Amino acid sequence: MTDTVLDHRVEGPASAPPLFLGPSLGTSYALWDAVAPELAVAHRTVRWNLPGHGGADPGSVGPGATVGDLADLVLALADALGVERFAYAGVSLGGAVGLHLAVHHPHRLSSLAVICSSARFGDPERWRERAATVRSEGLADLAANADARWFTPGFTVPRLVRDHRDADPGAYAACCDALAAFDLRGRLAEVTVPTLAVAGRDDPATPPAHLREIADAVPGASLVEIPGASHLAVAQRPEAVLTALRAHLGGHAGRGTAVRREVLGDAHVDRAQTRQTPFTARFQDFISRYAWGEIWTDPTLTRRERSLVTLTALVARGHHDELALHVRAARRNGLTPEEIGAVLLQTAVYCGVPAANAAFAVAQRVLDEENEN
Repeated sequence: MTDTVLDHRVEGPASAPPLFLGPSLGTSYALWDAVAPELAVAHRTVRWNLPGHGGADPGSVGPGATVGDLADLVLALADALGVERFAYAGVSLGGAVGLHLAVHHPHRLSSLAVICSSARFGDPERWRERAATVRSEGLADLAANADARWFTPGFTVPRLVRDHRDADPGAYAACCDALAAFDLRGRLAEVTVPTLAVAGRDDPATPPAHLREIADAVPGASLVEIPGASHLAVAQRPEAVLTALRAHLGGHAGRGTAVRREVLGDAHVDRAQTRQTPFTARFQDFISRYAWGEIWTDPTLTRRERSLVTLTALVARGHHDELALHVRAARRNGLTPEEIGAVLLQTAVYCGVPAANAAFAVAQRVLDEENEN
């Protein structure tokens, strides 16, 4: 079942950490339209379509399909893209695929977000009945009632409803078979990757209690409930889902603070935290989250290279206090005094002799302090 690569869309820098985004039954990767472009600023996002959905080839699943079969297709897609390990976020059936990956292939995931999903999707007989109905009558009646199942009253996304109506009935029914057979409730404690559960507070299909069950059973998992959202919270409340995902996916203050300490030293960070006030708290969070949690952790440049760039920029702008701080950081990142001197000498050409003269004085003072200690 892995001969065909899943229909997919890739966005974001090739060097960014990969993030796979899974859809719900009846939708296409258009489900992520309001969220994926924002996530692609810091990630290489890979949205994929279920077989027979969004115009995708229906031939890779058939009667009796399982969530494990769908997970194998996702892994085959990752292999085809040259991706060994990736973050994963999925909605409903897409979330079930993520749970299966976390239990059966934990070495392939760096983190997991399970959105409006479940470890077991209700009575299996209900899904078997739906599969039989779709195989005999098609999807028109189900699509006509999609808004009531997916959104709170008065809200709709016509593109998603159209995708539901146009899905291949056989592939849709096979996905119903997969949901009928899915039950990971007894294995949630085996999930070891950082996990976020997101619930739509008004979701009748996978109520908050289903996500609470996941968050309670998965060690260290977090739970976010989104008010005013039903089953497709990603489409109905994209800003709220985006906020939760950004915090979960690694651009967070905790990770940034750890990197900040490694580069600038514990003494500096401790002083900054001691001086923090309610007035400056949001700025300190901003620095930890974005400068240190995203930029300094980007593997495209080494820390040595980032020190070279930072020293040059600080000389150009005349930020001498920051320059002293980053001369010390450059030494921690492995630059020799000779290399630092070479950087400052080059700034004399491109930033001006007076700027370089002041920078040499600052750097000399820092290096003298180092020698004294």
